[in-house]
Amino acid sequence: MSDGMANLALAPVLVPLTGAVGCVLLAGRPRLTEGFSLLAGAANLLVALLVLQAVGEHGRLALILGNWARPFGIEFVVDRLSAGMILVSALIAFVCLVFQAARVDPADRRSVALPLVHGLMAGVGGAFATGDLFNLYVWFEVMLIAALGLLVHRGRVAALDGTLRYLVLNMVGTLVLLTGIAVVYGATGQLNFAALAQAPTSPLLAAGVALLTVAFLAKAAAFPVFSWMPAAYHVLPAPILALFAGLLSKVGVYALLRLFGQVFPAAMADWQAVLGAVAVATMLAGALGAAWHWDLRRILAFHIVSQIGYLILAVALATPAGYAAAIFYTIHHIIVKANLFLIAALVCRVAGSYDLRRIGGVAAARPMLAIIFAVPALSLVGIPPLSGFWAKFLVLRESFAGGHWVWGGAALATGVLTLYSMSKIWIEAFWKPHPAPVAVGRLPLAALASVALLAAITAGIGMFPQTLLDFAGQAAAGLVEVAR
Repeated sequence: MSDGMANLALAPVLVPLTGAVGCVLLAGRPRLTEGFSLLAGAANLLVALLVLQAVGEHGRLALILGNWARPFGIEFVVDRLSAGMILVSALIAFVCLVFQAARVDPADRRSVALPLVHGLMAGVGGAFATGDLFNLYVWFEVMLIAALGLLVHRGRVAALDGTLRYLVLNMVGTLVLLTGIAVVYGATGQLNFAALAQAPTSPLLAAGVALLTVAFLAKAAAFPVFSWMPAAYHVLPAPILALFAGLLSKVGVYALLRLFGQVFPAAMADWQAVLGAVAVATMLAGALGAAWHWDLRRILAFHIVSQIGYLILAVALATPAGYAAAIFYTIHHIIVKANLFLIAALVCRVAGSYDLRRIGGVAAARPMLAIIFAVPALSLVGIPPLSGFWAKFLVLRESFAGGHWVWGGAALATGVLTLYSMSKIWIEAFWKPHPAPVAVGRLPLAALASVALLAAITAGIGMFPQTLLDFAGQAAAGLVEVAR
C-alpha cells in the first residue's frame, strides 16, 4: 500500500478539523460560515467514500505517525467496520448541516455551534480510526468537549440540568476509562489494539477489561446510567439533536464491539451474562420511558436507549453472526434515529409544539411529511420490508439460535412497546385533528429533501439488504480474524 493511500486513514480527522478551524476564522460572517461549513461537510462525506473504497481494495488502511514501529507509535487503522461507521457518520453530519441551512429550529449560526459540530465530527472520526486505547480516550474527550459546548451554546437555563447530568455521568465514565487504561497498561505494557490482542491473560488484565467495559457502557447510555440522554437532548436545536442522536452513544457501542470482538475476545466468557442482563434492562427501560412521555423529543430520546439495548445484546451474543448483526443494526439505527428527530422538528413547525397533547392534524396538512415519517417509524418498530426488520431479525435469530430465550423474548417485548409509542406519535400528531390549528407556510425544500433522502436510504436498505448484510458480515469476520 502506498504512503498516500495509508494517509487516508487520517483524513476522517483532518477534514473535520479543517472545517472547525475555517468556521472559527470566518466568525462574524454567518453566511460565509454556513456556506463553508456545508462545503466542509460535503468534503468529509467525499473523503469517507474514498476511505471506504480504499478499504474495499486493500482490506485495511494503517498509518503510524512519526515512523515509529508498532506498538509504540500513534496508529490510525481503518478496517471495514471503521470505514462503514465513518461513512454513515459523515452522511448524517452532512444531512444535518443541510437541515441547519434550511432554518428549521436551527442552531445560532453566529455562535460557536458550527465549529463545534466539526470538532465533534473530528472526535467521532478519530474514535473510529484510532488503533490504540489511549487515543480512543483522547477522541472520546474531544467529543465530550464539543458536545458540552453545543449543549450550552444557546445560553439557556433549561439546558443546564441536562448538561450537568451529561457532564457528571460522562466524567465518571472518563475516570473509569482512564483507570482501566492504566490497569491494562500495567498488566501488559501495551495500549495498541493489535499488541493487546496478543497479550496473555492475567487477573490484573481482567480487572482492566472490567473497568473499560463499565466505561464504554456509560458512554453508550446503557442502563442504569442513561438519564443524561432524555434530560439533555430535548433542549438542543433540531440539527444538533439529530447529530447527537445518531452518533454519540453509538461510539460507545463501537468501542464495546472493538473491545470484545477484536482486542480481548477471551474476556467475553466472563462478561456475556452481564452484558445480556444490561441489554435487557436497557431495552425495557428505554421502551417504558418512551411509552410514558408525551414530548416528542423525549419519546425519541428514550427510544435511543431501548435501541442501545439491542446493540449491546448483539455484542453479547459473541459470535461472528452476532457481531455482524450489531454492525448492521448500528448503521440502520444511526440513519433512522437522526431522521426521526429531524422529522420531529418539521412536525413542530407544522403543528406548533413538540407536546403530543397540544398538536394534531399533520397528516391532513402535510401528507408527504406523514409518508416520510412512516418510513423510519415503521423501520424502528421492525416492520418489513424496511431496514429495521432485518436488523431485529438478525439479532433475534442469533439470540434464539444460541439458546438465549430470555434475551430474545425481551427483545420481542421491547418491539411491542416500541410499536405502542410510535403508534401514539402517529395518532396524536398525525391522525387526530389539531385542537387549535395554526397557520404555517411552506416547509423548506432543503429540509424536506434531507428527511426524504434518509427515508429513501432506509427503504433501500430494507428492500435490497444483501449489500449491507455482506458488508456487515465481512466487517465482523475481519474483527474475528484479527483477534485470532
